[in-house]
Amino acid sequence: MVRMTALLFASALLLAQPAPAQAPAAGSLPDRTSPTAGWADDPPALASLVGFARGESDLRTVVTRYTQDRAALDRRYPVAGSPERISRFRRFADGWRARLPALDFDALNDEGKIDYIALRNRIDYDLASLKLVEERAAEVAPLLPFFDAARRLVEDRFDRKRADPQTTARTLDAIGKQARDLGKLLADRKPGAPLIVGGKTLNDLAPLRAADLLASLRENLKDWNTFYDGYDPGYTWWARKPYADLDAALQAYADTLKPPRAQDAPSAPIFGDPVLAKGLAADLTVEMIPYTPAELLVIGEKEFAWNEARLKEVATHMGYGDDWKAALEYAKTRAPAPGEAPWAIFDIANYEENFIANQHTITLAPLAREVWRLAMQSPERQLINPFFNGGEVTLLSYPTDTMTFDERSMSMRGNSPHLNFPTVQHEIVPGHHYQQFLEDRFNVHRQFLNDTPFWTEGWALYWELQLWDAKDFPRSDADRIGMLFWRQHRAARILFSMNYQLGKWTPQQCVDFLVDRVGHERANAEAEVRRTTQAPPLYQAAYLLGGLQLRSLYQELVGSGRMTAQQFHDGVLIGGPMPIELVRARLTNQKLTRDFRSSWRFYDLSTR
Repeated sequence: MVRMTALLFASALLLAQPAPAQAPAAGSLPDRTSPTAGWADDPPALASLVGFARGESDLRTVVTRYTQDRAALDRRYPVAGSPERISRFRRFADGWRARLPALDFDALNDEGKIDYIALRNRIDYDLASLKLVEERAAEVAPLLPFFDAARRLVEDRFDRKRADPQTTARTLDAIGKQARDLGKLLADRKPGAPLIVGGKTLNDLAPLRAADLLASLRENLKDWNTFYDGYDPGYTWWARKPYADLDAALQAYADTLKPPRAQDAPSAPIFGDPVLAKGLAADLTVEMIPYTPAELLVIGEKEFAWNEARLKEVATHMGYGDDWKAALEYAKTRAPAPGEAPWAIFDIANYEENFIANQHTITLAPLAREVWRLAMQSPERQLINPFFNGGEVTLLSYPTDTMTFDERSMSMRGNSPHLNFPTVQHEIVPGHHYQQFLEDRFNVHRQFLNDTPFWTEGWALYWELQLWDAKDFPRSDADRIGMLFWRQHRAARILFSMNYQLGKWTPQQCVDFLVDRVGHERANAEAEVRRTTQAPPLYQAAYLLGGLQLRSLYQELVGSGRMTAQQFHDGVLIGGPMPIELVRARLTNQKLTRDFRSSWRFYDLSTR
């Protein structure tokens, strides 16, 4: 983190003391942080909600129209990589981009200006993403020569064109034959030989990308077949068997392109398709992160080194010397007996919620604390997420009697109460559950436009940083080890996910890094990397980076006395999801222009 020793001490004091009851000092910011008193009550003071509504964004209906129209098109044109889908979405985005300049930006209210900038960025991102999808579809076209014929079957149905049974059966039969022939070609290829299809040499990632498009195509064909089969007698007679043969051929071909993922076969290798520097550029722009991938790696390295030093300090205090892995081992072995995990979580949650409530640094709605509950993740789901998955219903990972001995052991060691200690508040209150509770009640239109992990995951991670600085928060050194383990993990996420997306590290290198340098159980590390290969490119890095953005903004506004901690925290949540630089613009009442772009350097690369 970018904080000198004095700032660390000041931050700890700010969090540990109740917020002052008096108004902020002279020169403080306008109160655009929350509705008037009473909004969190059960039932709420209705006048406070009426007052809030009167200050909402005057671009709210515009944003809602964009997001809902886009979602409708997504349902109408479902075949990934289809030229028809790409063309329709491009017309949609181009049309919206052409209309935006007609708006009188200066006449918008401050909330509307925030939404204008976010909408403009989202449209630009959508257009950049369409270009990337189009390029990759063209790259893998030799592996899917039947793609157009197959996707037209689906799209003709949505164009309200009836399928001719005999012609359709012939088409299905021809597609199946192509898939079987291509599968044989790939299966007969010698290991290490170049992949040449249709006279074109393809790169090593082409089969993985083709398999992903094929999976979407196959699901859409299944839906298409259901529309006719058993209802239209002509189709049923002609096409039922050709469709069944085709589906089997496409499955076999997909397995040739890419063996089953680990959720289908736990022993299977982890596959991924990194977006490389070109792909990262669009994501960094829409997230308003004015750093290069190389600079983000420097941030990750600095945070990792800082955290490793803290691990050694706590380990020394526990009597393990510099051997922080021995201290972590102790924390891992304190797992409760089978069947007892939920009750340990309830105890932690009660302790943490009361601790935070007593600080008076955030308004906590009583109903939010009342309604959350736990459920158990399935063993299959734990192959993707071996830890928590938060929200009103928080999913808990813990061993079941269907797991192997090794799987049970690693699940217990990765989810001991000391390792769960920092993640309970991350997932429940004031983390994801409370975040979603307010997101569903204030500025609702923004959650469909700004699906940003820097706000979503950054908020929950930010509280881990804040609570670490509240020196009396951890109950023991073992809790401190748990907190530092997860903080180390989030620094590691910047390093391994960015190196993976840049094409520098393989999935196996990422797994080894998590085991060797962070202390993960191997099965848990594999699940973490598997998740990375399936998540948006910046998602894993966004946890700590978003937390650092909010931490920097806290220092700027609360550390300077321009806001109370309670105003700051309420304002971040009630403003709704958006890139953190726009959170900063909103809370500081920054003067915005139509062409506003990212420039906020929230992390000093020269320090730490």
